[in-house]
Amino acid sequence: MSFSRLRDALTSTISNLFKAPFVDKRVIEETIRGIQRALLMADVNVHLVLSLSNNIRERALKIKAPPGFSRKEVVLRIIYDELVKLLGGEKAPITDIPLGKGYTLMLVGIQGSGKTTTAAKLAWFYKRKGLKVGLVCADTYRPGAYDQLAQLAKRVGVSIYGAKEANSNDPIDIAIKGVNLFKDKGFDLIIIDTAGRHKDETSLMNEISKLNEIIKPDEVMLVIDATIGQQAKSQAEAFHKVAKVGSIFITKLDGTAKGGGALSAVAATGARVKFIGVGEKVEDIEPFDPPTFVSRLLGMGDIRTLIEKMKEAEISKEISEKVMSRIMSGKFTLLDLYSQFKAIRKMGPLAKLIELLPGFGLGIPKELADVATERIDRWLVIMQSMTKEELENPRIINRSRIERIARGSGTSSKDVKELINYYNIMNRAFKKLLRRGKRLRGLGFPYKFNV
Repeated sequence: MSFSRLRDALTSTISNLFKAPFVDKRVIEETIRGIQRALLMADVNVHLVLSLSNNIRERALKIKAPPGFSRKEVVLRIIYDELVKLLGGEKAPITDIPLGKGYTLMLVGIQGSGKTTTAAKLAWFYKRKGLKVGLVCADTYRPGAYDQLAQLAKRVGVSIYGAKEANSNDPIDIAIKGVNLFKDKGFDLIIIDTAGRHKDETSLMNEISKLNEIIKPDEVMLVIDATIGQQAKSQAEAFHKVAKVGSIFITKLDGTAKGGGALSAVAATGARVKFIGVGEKVEDIEPFDPPTFVSRLLGMGDIRTLIEKMKEAEISKEISEKVMSRIMSGKFTLLDLYSQFKAIRKMGPLAKLIELLPGFGLGIPKELADVATERIDRWLVIMQSMTKEELENPRIINRSRIERIARGSGTSSKDVKELINYYNIMNRAFKKLLRRGKRLRGLGFPYKFNV
């Protein structure tokens, strides 16, 4: 089960909960069974699923709804709390890396886990934070490892040091020289990419232990492929024995059937997942925040991530906050839709952005998400042919105005009507789901509109 299917399964279960006329023991048991099916299909350990189910059942049957809230909303809060606990609790802190001190981060993991790409993703992430980052390739076993990292370093725009610069094939020698060089040059962060190894390869595990002892990295980050599922636990434990693992990066979490197993298995070891890889590109990296992650799984969105995406797309902070404030207050016009469509050309697929809006996973009409880029381009041209008054007050657009707009934009009246119909569906969906979002925020869900 991919994560999109896991999200669909969980949001379907939550939707059924909210459709029930009232919450009794039968409804609670049906909801628990739906959650069990979704998690087991995502490869979460059966004992963890049973423990979560028992916790939900015990709390949901006993708790009374506080004044102003329904029992359905309180049960949803309980489900949210237990899922966050399953995935490790609160977010692991992203280390405040001191400037110019050469903070050393050593990546470890088995071969094929994606360490080299992860090194580039981390370099991209921290460079965007304003840090001067250097990459050290200490993998001298895999042919092409240095060339791959060099290409990624060039794409990200950071420095690299490896066998070529050190004139050596000894990984420990390369690591020592690379770290010293970057520290002497005042780099803020030094990322060491080590050779992949299996937890049963004694000689290579000893090399990691020796590297850890000599380099004394500020942080050891274990890179785990999400597709291994529940085996992530034994990997985390094995590497922790030879080099104290301070954080974990889980790769390939965008489409794996075993991602739930990897996340829950690692959380069961007590290790903290700091980052997740959600795609193949260097920018497909996210700090792992269990509360936010669970909110998105349950269809409750992530407004902060959406605003960050708007800022990263070079949309000014003032515009992004203004538009999101209007969306969240239910005052949404065609002018706002125009701004959003312009932003989407930089921010990515509309469906992924809509998922980040609070409550939209719990009933967003399919036709809102499935909008082709070509149609968006056509609608942008149509809106450019409208007056400011029409954009701010779409209700005044009558038949004669539609014909004028169609002529001015070189489109048909049918195209203009299609845009207006889309806007009306979106506006109704916003108003309906925002009412639910406000109630859920009252229960303390972590997607309040704080920028």
